Amino acid sequence: MNEDTGGPGQWTVPDYEKVRTLGEGAGGRVVLARHTATGVPVAIKYLGERLRGDREFLARFRAEARLLGELRHPCVVRLYEYVEARGGAAIVMEAVDGVSLRQLLRRHGATGPEAALVLLKGSLSGLGAAHTAGVVHRDYKPENVLVRADGTSALADFGIAVRTGRETEVAGTPAYMAPEQWQGEPAGPAGDVYAAAAVFHECLTGRRPFTGDDVTALRLQHLRAPVPLDDVPAPVRGLLRRGMAKDPAQRPGIEAFLADLERSATEGYGVGWEERGRRRLTELTALLALLFPFTATATLEAPAQALTLLGRLKLGGWKAAAGAAALAVVAGGLTSVAARPHDTSTTVASSVPSGIDSPTPSAPSVSASATDASPTADTTPTGTPSDSPTVSPTPTVSSAPPAESPTPTTASPATPTPTPGTVTITIGSWQRGQTPGALVADVTVDTTGTGPVTVTADYYVDTPADPYGNQTRQLSGGTHYPVTFVADFANHPCRGTWTVTLTSTPAAANGPQTASLDAPPC
Repeated sequence: MNEDTGGPGQWTVPDYEKVRTLGEGAGGRVVLARHTATGVPVAIKYLGERLRGDREFLARFRAEARLLGELRHPCVVRLYEYVEARGGAAIVMEAVDGVSLRQLLRRHGATGPEAALVLLKGSLSGLGAAHTAGVVHRDYKPENVLVRADGTSALADFGIAVRTGRETEVAGTPAYMAPEQWQGEPAGPAGDVYAAAAVFHECLTGRRPFTGDDVTALRLQHLRAPVPLDDVPAPVRGLLRRGMAKDPAQRPGIEAFLADLERSATEGYGVGWEERGRRRLTELTALLALLFPFTATATLEAPAQALTLLGRLKLGGWKAAAGAAALAVVAGGLTSVAARPHDTSTTVASSVPSGIDSPTPSAPSVSASATDASPTADTTPTGTPSDSPTVSPTPTVSSAPPAESPTPTTASPATPTPTPGTVTITIGSWQRGQTPGALVADVTVDTTGTGPVTVTADYYVDTPADPYGNQTRQLSGGTHYPVTFVADFANHPCRGTWTVTLTSTPAAANGPQTASLDAPPC
């Protein structure tokens, strides 16, 4: 990186160039940056010195990064890299061009029932993906929901997430913690359902469901007080009452809650509720456009009411880390290990990041061209995922985020005599293109020889039994090739899973590579 992310002498993640600082707090700082090789925008969270010096926190940080490395969903912010070195620690993630739900609520108050239902539906979908992976978020709150300009949302900050059923310390944000969370019971998905319902209440009324003056008062209210429903619209009172039931066994699971949501929304607001709700969110976020990361520098939010508690209730005191400033892991691509220059070790990288179910600034242009690159000696054998928090320097798959488009270069005129070699295929991204029905795969092909390589992309929906065609590229003269494949799924615009499988001749040493993307609902 050519520019420090903070003051003079502060450590920065190699290979990224700072664009601007998005926020700073006691826990660290967040910057908007670009990957120098590809130009892809990313958000980088740098841990503050205090948190980095806490060995227990760092161990948890690394462990949760590995825990969440395989979580991929359009409603969850995508992780690219977790990087730790002697000089610092940082998380490199998808840059979401939008505002937090907290900013939206602070500016506008209640969102209206249809917009609140849209937000709840997106959040439940993201939480459901985490629960399916065996992960409980434990800190769902408006600060951790990012709302894009198109009204879609993404769940962020899995810093205190744990495996389902794990016995752990009391942790969470007091205003949204479920009764069992206050009592230190093993973490379960029902706690996330309660928090999502509590935030739903805030979207509907402009106020948190319980507003005790201190932590002890809030604890008693969450444990004993009935859910305040007087200002809640009648069509969704039952939905909210079930989501915030005191007994976790009486709360619906994510799938049942989503079904309940659809039924309540349709019966109460008609079949067009979701479209109207998303349109309303688009209007609300448009009024905050100057706070979008790609257009302005925002202030990191860490109000006292949004503290994330981390620790056990002892002698009336808590160990607390400021909510958004307690920089924490977000979920994303596949778990692997990658070597970094000098003293930097990467414990989590996105080796095969998939496209997300929403427009992003990194979406590649729709192009069917392949470009040759100059020969390179850089080889990246695949690493082995591990649940251990131990940092490993073993070289593995490149962890750069997906490129917006490959940079055309030409092979050297002095091409050596073709020789056989080992072929490795890496899918950098598989995401929507700029035209309806188009999906774009950015692929890199590396070979230790200079002989010709044939690469084939096979497209299908759900299973290979439902093919949607294929494309082939002939490559020669180099050892590193960025290739773009474009598939046309216009005849299958919704439902199911869109998949691409890459193979080569000679066969790739790492075998066929596959990437999938969920189609939008019809």
